Amino acid sequence: MDLAARRRFFAEELEAVCNLRTRGLVDAFAAVPREQFLRPGPWTILGDGGDTFMMTTAPRSRRTPDADPSRVYHNVAIAIEPDRQLFNGQPATLAVWLDALAPTRGARVLHVGCGLGYYTAVIAQSVGPAGRVVAVDVDIVLAEEARRNLASLPWVDVRHGDASAPFDETFDAVLINAGVTHPLPVWLDALAPGGRMLLPLTAAMPAMGASIGKGIAWLLTKQDAVSLAARPVGVVAIFSAVGIRDEALNAAVGKALMGGPPQWQAIKRLRRDAHDQSSSCWLHGAGWCWSTV
Repeated sequence: MDLAARRRFFAEELEAVCNLRTRGLVDAFAAVPREQFLRPGPWTILGDGGDTFMMTTAPRSRRTPDADPSRVYHNVAIAIEPDRQLFNGQPATLAVWLDALAPTRGARVLHVGCGLGYYTAVIAQSVGPAGRVVAVDVDIVLAEEARRNLASLPWVDVRHGDASAPFDETFDAVLINAGVTHPLPVWLDALAPGGRMLLPLTAAMPAMGASIGKGIAWLLTKQDAVSLAARPVGVVAIFSAVGIRDEALNAAVGKALMGGPPQWQAIKRLRRDAHDQSSSCWLHGAGWCWSTV
């Protein structure tokens, strides 16, 4: 099987396994050569086995036997920097997130934590040249590599930074591709009316490695200036965002998550209006609140 055929099979397998509904997203996965957004192989990979993420150890990885590009077209996360446990994310996870955001032709998308740019390229293929993608990474080396990797897609703007400064434009979709303790106001402000944000809310898990957190991925849909509908998309273990986490909140996030599905599945919206903390507040902070009402 040549690589084009393998990419198409890979994309259609994601469509079937993840129940993808965004057809343009499937075609984007079939079009983007994943190996061009990785450092040279052989590669360190994480599969989806039951012992990949043990509560008492760092994620368990293995090495591909060679640098054959066909090895990257599986549902595996691939290391960018193994020593930091920084991976190009698991395709099934990111496919579900992107499907929830449903990027369409001509859409404007913000991607925070773009890494080497693979999923940015998938987004860019989904929105097409009439769309716009702003990709940001806090690591200057990764940002520069992503800029080179995405140079053939002029509608993609790659930036170095932590995405904490205000944006001078709005977006139809925002993907936060790193674990955070809270949504930044500038991200919420940059979301267009009716726009969607995928945000992993995580608590640090030292037993899994200092840079890895575990939590819930949330889909937020902007209803108005002070309210966003919220629903959980799934449990996630992910690299923690650098520079924008509030470590004072980490314990509060962890405590809220320990309440389990009966509590976080009851969340209905993210509130931005000023109000006193009450029993309806699952996680309450300055300028935001995960609320059951």
